[in-house]
Amino acid sequence: MSEDQVVSVRVEDRIAWVKFARPEKRNAMNPALNRQMMEVLDDLEYRDDVGVLVLGGEGNSWSAGMDLKEYFRETEAQGLRGVRKSQRESYGWFRRLRWFHKPTIAMVNGWCFGGGFGPLFACDLAICADEAQFGLSEINWGILPGGGVTKVVVDLLPMRDAMWLTLTGELIDGKQASAMRLVNESVPLDRLEARTTEVAKLLLKKNSVALKFAKDAVRRVGVMTYDEAEDYLVRMQEAANFHDKTDGRKEGIRQFIDEKSYKPGLGAYDLDKAAGKPGQG
Repeated sequence: MSEDQVVSVRVEDRIAWVKFARPEKRNAMNPALNRQMMEVLDDLEYRDDVGVLVLGGEGNSWSAGMDLKEYFRETEAQGLRGVRKSQRESYGWFRRLRWFHKPTIAMVNGWCFGGGFGPLFACDLAICADEAQFGLSEINWGILPGGGVTKVVVDLLPMRDAMWLTLTGELIDGKQASAMRLVNESVPLDRLEARTTEVAKLLLKKNSVALKFAKDAVRRVGVMTYDEAEDYLVRMQEAANFHDKTDGRKEGIRQFIDEKSYKPGLGAYDLDKAAGKPGQG
């Protein structure tokens, strides 16, 4: 029997709008949703018509976390084998999203609870509605925030804020989440999609190979010593130069020095001048 479709996808102007589609369950993540998210990421990652992925939620929630009935009770009834399978499926697509080939933006329109912090952290950027609600509800039903969630809040937040969310289970709104730097910025709900589109279009103006290597570098160097990071970044730039078939680094320097057509501190070089060269998908 085929599963109900619980993830929606729309590609428009090189932006892939991916949404959790269980609005009647506040987009709680069940095993079917976790499996479908992996399939969606597989499909979109190397498509030439996709340059940025936006992850949102249908209805009035982003995600209420893991589905307590399907993800916990029903998989636990299958024993350790069922539990481990369910964990692999959820953690697996979180990991894929963290290292996705294209830039990713979380567009948080409502509830983001518990396990929802996993894909929130996996996205490179995050924009939320002022009206959004964030919270770690696990403490309220007797467990700790697992599945990497505790690591997420420790990496993103100061210790006092991480402790507060973890120990109290209390909610914060979008403006508070932005002040804590859990997200990049918070805007009124009626501006959320428009602002997210603006940020996505900003990213689409950048060199796609440089974006991939740069976002991976940000996630990697945090656990390195300075000397390790220095060496890693030198090697990554060399690898990026090799993989960029448009010779973007040389083209950017040419437009700046020879044409004097742009200033690096004020915007990106013109990708259209490299039109006809492969590698900007």
